Amino acid sequence: MAMRKRLTLVLASLAALGVSLSAMAMRLPARPRKTHAPIVLVASAWQSGTYWADFDHNLLVDFADLAHFRAADRRLGPPAPGTDRAVFLGDSITEGWKLRQSFPGKPYINRGISGQTTSQMLVRFRQNVIDLHPKVVVVLGGTNDLAGNGGPVTLTQVEGNLQSMAQLSRANGIAALLCSLLAAVHYWWHPQVPDPARRIAALNRWIRAYAVRHRYVYVSYCGAMKDAAGGLSSLWALTACIRLQPAMP
Repeated sequence: MAMRKRLTLVLASLAALGVSLSAMAMRLPARPRKTHAPIVLVASAWQSGTYWADFDHNLLVDFADLAHFRAADRRLGPPAPGTDRAVFLGDSITEGWKLRQSFPGKPYINRGISGQTTSQMLVRFRQNVIDLHPKVVVVLGGTNDLAGNGGPVTLTQVEGNLQSMAQLSRANGIAALLCSLLAAVHYWWHPQVPDPARRIAALNRWIRAYAVRHRYVYVSYCGAMKDAAGGLSSLWALTACIRLQPAMP
């Protein structure tokens, strides 16, 4: 009896608020409504060929390409006590760096993946960096963002990704080395990008200022490798020319 009175009061209240019983009883249709033809996404003309087909496929099924180093990370395991492990995180510039030749006998781990943006690097940061328990991470990324590999992006978005990686490093007791982007006056795979040198310079200024302000180490790749035209000089001395310097005002 009491239950019936409460139900009557509830219905009366809903009616006073203008809620009809028909609205209360409304149900979702048993069958999905018919829609228009499926949307077909077509890659830009410059993203043609097998490489870009695989790249776009990976964006859909494994955005950050976590499968790339999953088995290697598991085999690696934690560092031995007293080992100063370092992880180099980046794109093709890092991937192509033969660390064993440049730093023989050092426990340095290469985690570069060609074509990746900072958004992808951030997603795999836990698996490829934090879970490997390094003492240092060397972060070099952002040029593929500016090249449009992952679509349009603002400098603020790229800066935010780099900032997040730096903060994740510090929160996990890992020293972060933030690297400037290498100079470029055009991207050969996407030549339609206007004036990349200007945006690269702007991002590099932000990286250095952020490192100074928050006391991270700044690595000046660009200053060592830039030619007189603002592009990238010969790569023969890349490793020898890199200047590793503290971020000081």
